[in-house]
Amino acid sequence: MVASSVLGFPRIGANREVKKAVEAYWAGKITADQLTQAAADVKKSNWTTVKAKGVDFVPSGEFSLYDHVLDHSAAFNVIPKRYVGLGLSPLDVYFAMGRGRQADGVDVPASEMKKWFDSNYHFVVPEFSDETDFKLNFNKAVEEYKEAKALGIETRPVVLGPVSFLVLGKASKEAKAGFQPISLLPKLLPVYKQLLADLKAAGAEWVQVDEPILVLDKAAEYAKEFTSAYTELAPVAPKILLTTYFGRLDSNVNFVAKLPVAGLHIDLDRAPGQLDQVLAAVKPTNIVLSLGVVSGRNIWKTDFQAALNLGQKAVDALGQDRVIIATSSSLLHTPVTLESEKKLTPEQKDWFSFATEKAAEVATLAKALSGSQDAAVSKALEENKTSIAKRREFEHTSDDAVRKRVAAITPEMLERKSPFAVRKEVQAKHLHLPKFPTTTIGSFPQTKEIRQARAKFTKGEITEQEYDDFLKKEIESVVRFQERIGLDLLVHGEPERNDMVQYFGEHLNGFVFTQNAWVQSYGSRYVRPPIIVSDVSRPGPITVKWSSYAQSVTKLPMKGMLTGPVTILNWSFPRADVSRELQSKQLALALRDEVIDLEKAGIQAIQVDEPAIREGLPLRRSDWDEYLKWAVDSFKLSTAGVTDALQTHSHFCYSDFDDIFPSIQRLDADVISIEASKSDMKLLNTFKQYGYSNQIGPGVYDIHSPRVPGEQEIKDRVAAMLAILPDSLLFINPDCGLKTRGWKETEGKPNVRRSATSSPPPAGRARRTLKRHMSCASTANWLTYSELSTAACSVLLTLESKLWRDVDEDEALRRALEQRYTLKTALTQSRDAGRTAVWPGWCPTEGA
Repeated sequence: MVASSVLGFPRIGANREVKKAVEAYWAGKITADQLTQAAADVKKSNWTTVKAKGVDFVPSGEFSLYDHVLDHSAAFNVIPKRYVGLGLSPLDVYFAMGRGRQADGVDVPASEMKKWFDSNYHFVVPEFSDETDFKLNFNKAVEEYKEAKALGIETRPVVLGPVSFLVLGKASKEAKAGFQPISLLPKLLPVYKQLLADLKAAGAEWVQVDEPILVLDKAAEYAKEFTSAYTELAPVAPKILLTTYFGRLDSNVNFVAKLPVAGLHIDLDRAPGQLDQVLAAVKPTNIVLSLGVVSGRNIWKTDFQAALNLGQKAVDALGQDRVIIATSSSLLHTPVTLESEKKLTPEQKDWFSFATEKAAEVATLAKALSGSQDAAVSKALEENKTSIAKRREFEHTSDDAVRKRVAAITPEMLERKSPFAVRKEVQAKHLHLPKFPTTTIGSFPQTKEIRQARAKFTKGEITEQEYDDFLKKEIESVVRFQERIGLDLLVHGEPERNDMVQYFGEHLNGFVFTQNAWVQSYGSRYVRPPIIVSDVSRPGPITVKWSSYAQSVTKLPMKGMLTGPVTILNWSFPRADVSRELQSKQLALALRDEVIDLEKAGIQAIQVDEPAIREGLPLRRSDWDEYLKWAVDSFKLSTAGVTDALQTHSHFCYSDFDDIFPSIQRLDADVISIEASKSDMKLLNTFKQYGYSNQIGPGVYDIHSPRVPGEQEIKDRVAAMLAILPDSLLFINPDCGLKTRGWKETEGKPNVRRSATSSPPPAGRARRTLKRHMSCASTANWLTYSELSTAACSVLLTLESKLWRDVDEDEALRRALEQRYTLKTALTQSRDAGRTAVWPGWCPTEGA
């Protein structure tokens, strides 16, 4: 009989119960026990739901309050020294590792985050060294297995495999030169043996051991490690289902099929072509083959006939008892249930399948392959056939104008009119930016008031004019804040946007939207991806109104903010019937029109964010060139239709960009901003290796953590940048947008101060810290921080001084900007002349 399996289920709760509970705990509104109870309720609901759909193998142990890899690190005592001895509870240590902590005398940054393979989910990177002391602090797999069993539900526990755990980690700062985490495998395996033996003793028949790195090219380097690990683990463990997902095994199947495991899971959604090769490899063995035919990554209803064809091929080769029908990966990457969607049309709703519905799909497919004569199964097969036929009929319709426009794209449309060196000079005359210009990545805090106003407008409780007036006040407030702290290139703060992808989808043809289809991105950050259902086009301007208004209330340059075509594609649920390349280029053409309209409206700098360009990279290197060609072309298509005077920016974050840096260079953006602080500035080595001719802003602090960095941290980061990057190319900015932060964190907390060598400024703010250290670190070779601070900091903070009280706002702004310009000019001239600066007495002192 063919069995059914789900590899994992969304852990957020049908109504985002986990997010609400976790954030309430962080805010001190509930206790740890109450948080534990909220988690238990969601786990119970998940197990009950999957079991009720008729699934044979129900997953347990994959639930997490923040991140499953972080859970694994905490369980195995992989806790960096900076989090030890702080007097925190284990739960608070766990959260400090994930998001940092700055409270009650504790000040530690968050651990590094990376994208989970080619998904938009972020995991917390484990840190290893020679001194890592593996031990089992708690056995989460056993605890949750017993928890489900007490409810009368038999589950298959899920554990991250030892080789993937080590390979996905990194060497800590304390590690010796040349240290490789995989060298710790012999020390790690005894702890895994303990975990698995405890599971077996608890009664678990099977255990799902995830080794996702097996779909990567580099897995072949670890064939010996895989062999030694599973040879040691298999005798003490329950039956092991070795689980892969997101890609194909390729030649790795040759050593995988020889491992002493009871089962092997492969992803036939992302890589259906691997089935024949895998069947040939496992047929001579006793390995049970789990077929991932129901997608764990998209929301489209499974085509039962196509899935049954794959399943039948496996049954014919191996027999029913050696085949499992499963989701392709954990359903973590899909929304919880379609039942929560009340506004989709019946036609649209019939296209989709979320996690709960996918659980029912695997059960139905397994029963069908087992030869079930159940009327319910026959009905489900017939209804699916009808649904798929209707969907195919809809897909055959297209927008001829959009298709013709894509076909008419020429190479000339991808190139700016002049090379960067020429553009840089033209832009300098238009923007009048100082050396080391400061800016932010785009968004400012999405406050409770903003969310309430948006909800009222959506419900019709306020008029469009009232909502517009509210947004204008928010924008002007953000503009005044940036002027006050001395930023050079401003943003409007994006109060009108619910999400950086959803907002654009709502203003483009070809998308549909959900009410409650939330998916976890990281920690308590959930997103609601739009769904691309047909050809994409722009019916009219999207952002011009708000960027133009923001520019109208300031004399400083305003930066227009757009999300790039590749990121909109990757952070949406894309169509499955046409290529990603076609969808990306349709998006690029729509954004091209927006960029041109922004320039016509007087916006002189435009940022087109592409944080997902690396995320979308295929997992196998042999597939890279094709993807990078159309991905880079899409960005260039969207940005190349403007004059040389328009400064184009782009932003990237939380991925390894070193291996595609030549493609980043080929984007030809005038300025790129890139996450650097959370990854310990390691990206700077990439700049050193490849060089970079255009302007660049490596992030100086991590905005995904509520922690406000100290001044010395920022000073050190800027100094590190200047040791590698030409000062003429350097922008200063944070790692990412500030949407998820509050105003208290955005402004900076009172304990963010200058170094002890300087008198303290007024309220220390993160942005002011940014500006001060930009000046201080850039001149460190000829002027000490102490010498600079009194003059530079007082000028850069002058809008907070008595100057505001003595003159009107416009005059205060004019005088402050003039003094800042004079100071920067003096700094530059003094350095260029090789002199030690002697500071005149005209600089206002603090509180003057």
